[in-house]
Amino acid sequence: MPARPEIAIVSYHLSPGRVSFWTVGGYAVPENYVDAVRRAGARASLILPGDDRSPAELLERSDGLLLVGGGDVEPSRYGAVPVDEIYGVEPDRDAAEIELLREAHRRGAPTLCICRGVQVLNVAFGGTLVQHLPADERFMPHGAPSGADRVVHDVKLAPGSRTAQAAASEVVSCSSHHHQGIDRIGAGLVATGWSEDGLVEALERDRGWMVGVQWHPEDTAASDPAQQGLFVELARRAMG
Repeated sequence: MPARPEIAIVSYHLSPGRVSFWTVGGYAVPENYVDAVRRAGARASLILPGDDRSPAELLERSDGLLLVGGGDVEPSRYGAVPVDEIYGVEPDRDAAEIELLREAHRRGAPTLCICRGVQVLNVAFGGTLVQHLPADERFMPHGAPSGADRVVHDVKLAPGSRTAQAAASEVVSCSSHHHQGIDRIGAGLVATGWSEDGLVEALERDRGWMVGVQWHPEDTAASDPAQQGLFVELARRAMG
């Protein structure tokens, strides 16, 4: 049993010029994800898209997996034609995360998927996405991916669900900034959280500890024990 579990986080691409004085692109993970993992008593390590090692090799050195926010999943992966609002597609990241999720499920590795991460989780197991929530009158505002106009709203969690147990609550106040959402739910997944407009906000696999949330718990985890609880439970499960 490791003294401190190692949580693998898949990074995303930075375009050239995104970092001051860099003329080339890069790879990154926002620090609030790493901070939340460390507060939970775990260590964080990065997986870079395009790594030529197999998913089994990449997860062999880790005790858990964390998928974070970012651009949109390539619509062709769930049989859709892209709408004009699609942005930030990273095909190599899609491929890496989908295969890592399937491997994590196979080996029972604890996994937390956040925002884009829960969308990848759904697509990995055959689900589909609503490509642009603002174009659908069924849905209330959920913010925008930049985070500049994030909204805070409640999410109701299914009693006894892994998500509710980790948060120690059946209603959580959530930081939201995304323009896509879960549509048809993938095989072996169950919805365990909803916003007031009926949008699925949490998914779980039918076995093991594989949890996905549509909101951004890392935004408020430093001051909200319910949100930090997701990272604490990931770390606890990763201890074996």
